Amino acid sequence: MTTHLTARNAVVVAMIAFLMLVPVYAATTGNTFMMTLFTRIIILAIAAVSLNLIMGFGGMVSFGHAAYLGIGGYVVGILAKEGIDSGFVQWPLAIALSGLFALGVGALSLRTRGVYFIMITLAFAQVVYYVANGLDRYGGDDGLTIQRRSEFGGLINLSNRTFFYYLCLALLLATVYLVWRMVNSRFGMAIQGARSNERRMNAIGFPTFRYKLICFVIAGLICGLAGVLLANHTNFISPQLMHWTRSGDLIVMAVLGGMGSVFGPVIGAVALLVLEETLPHLIGLVTHVFTGKEIAAAKEYWQLILGPMLLLIVLFARGGIDGLIARSRNG
Repeated sequence: MTTHLTARNAVVVAMIAFLMLVPVYAATTGNTFMMTLFTRIIILAIAAVSLNLIMGFGGMVSFGHAAYLGIGGYVVGILAKEGIDSGFVQWPLAIALSGLFALGVGALSLRTRGVYFIMITLAFAQVVYYVANGLDRYGGDDGLTIQRRSEFGGLINLSNRTFFYYLCLALLLATVYLVWRMVNSRFGMAIQGARSNERRMNAIGFPTFRYKLICFVIAGLICGLAGVLLANHTNFISPQLMHWTRSGDLIVMAVLGGMGSVFGPVIGAVALLVLEETLPHLIGLVTHVFTGKEIAAAKEYWQLILGPMLLLIVLFARGGIDGLIARSRNG
């Protein structure tokens, strides 16, 4: 009984409870920005969880993972532009094309290792990025505004912010559960074994390339779903969504929260995006305390604070925030 009462599990439960209560707080206080922010956090957490599946458990460091966000979002945006608003068409097609692209990328990149794998995934993502930049009919580098959210024949209403928030949260929890089941299955053990010693896994009869490719495609499918949700959330899609810097953000979320931890990327997504929103205000408050006035220019340099913070966590908190929490009971 007491084996489940750990600091890590307590944080996970508290995090889920907090996320579930965000719409209640927003409705009570009228702070709609908070629900908008946490809807975005939840969607990007889905993408970070999918990246952690291949990077944290499979050792496949993809620097082009944001491409699937863009593909999922652009399929929704392009179909909406052409008058196809049905979610029954948009969502399956967006997820399928994301998976198909992941299949092609994985089939080529998984034959390499190390920096070569990273550069190939980055190259494919940049190709998609520049293709999106060249789509003049769909906004080019200015992006594409989506006039209407996906429709499901009156069955569900994505225009309802509260409903959409809880839908995203439910999909996040379902994604976390799916990844947990996968990594604790025979399939997941084979993936983790290949990360540790692929040659030995091949020698004992495991087709590691096939296993890794399937894992890579599943991660692409999940990230494509995140792209679909993000397009419906922002009603806007642009090539910047699949730029390599966005892939870097997803990597930071996974590393910050804890690679190889099922719930770690969720913690990392919340921590990173909340820090991005709050640090400029904290800097403004500090400058006001020490100078007697708020220096607006100082707020622009919040990344100079965030960078060293992330570096300290990576260097001294092995396993990210999740690892730090797990070790706290032994401290």
